[in-house]
Amino acid sequence: MSAVELHARPSPDFDAKLAATTALLKLAAHDFARAPGAGAPLVAQASSLGAEDMVISHLINTLQLDIGIFVLETGMLHAETLQLLAQLQATSRAPVEVFKPVNESVVRFVAREGKDAMYKSVDLRKACCHIRKVEPLARALAGKKAWLTGMRREQSGARAEVPMIDTSDLTGGTGRVKFNPLANWTWGDVWHYIALHQVAYNPLHDQFYPSIGCAPCTRAISLGEDFRAGRWWWEDESAKECGLHVKQQPSVSEEATA
Repeated sequence: MSAVELHARPSPDFDAKLAATTALLKLAAHDFARAPGAGAPLVAQASSLGAEDMVISHLINTLQLDIGIFVLETGMLHAETLQLLAQLQATSRAPVEVFKPVNESVVRFVAREGKDAMYKSVDLRKACCHIRKVEPLARALAGKKAWLTGMRREQSGARAEVPMIDTSDLTGGTGRVKFNPLANWTWGDVWHYIALHQVAYNPLHDQFYPSIGCAPCTRAISLGEDFRAGRWWWEDESAKECGLHVKQQPSVSEEATA
């Protein structure tokens, strides 16, 4: 059974949620319109190429909004994820930029700690995430005034209060607004939209991977397990963030994802 067949069950108020999401995306594009003569939009979507992010990218393209899309290609992504990235780049109206880690940093880290360092301690796993995700994110967001994520309240306890518009970093933080257009969507809503619009998605979702990150740090989940149980499954639940969405940091480049 495909992920669409298994999960596409919209909420009773799905149409209202979609309307709110559409309005929010239009607001983001309007409030952070490209500056005169600027070479890139001032707002961009951070896409992990998961189901939620493919929905947001589809909406950006359908609505023809001046919102860029970027992907953090960590060097450890599944082959299926890389294939979906190539497909998105080939079909997206909005520009899709790819940011990779600094090769020298990766080489030094692996030489010093080994290719399986992420399994040795939480600190080493977070150090790997910093090199492969957080530092590239800082470059991806350079010059941006706002960004969009696929975070949803249903994903985990740590995300249960995710707002649709997060302004907490405007003072004392990154100075950027974060939009979470699907914050109040259910997993069923996401797949209902995918089914309605025939949105391309990662085939790993058909193999019970609801949350997909780097290959060494992602596994399929079993019936009854938490949505993000397949991410860093050897760690305590409280540690299960890569650092992309950590709060109250002095700058994006110093943040300790999705």
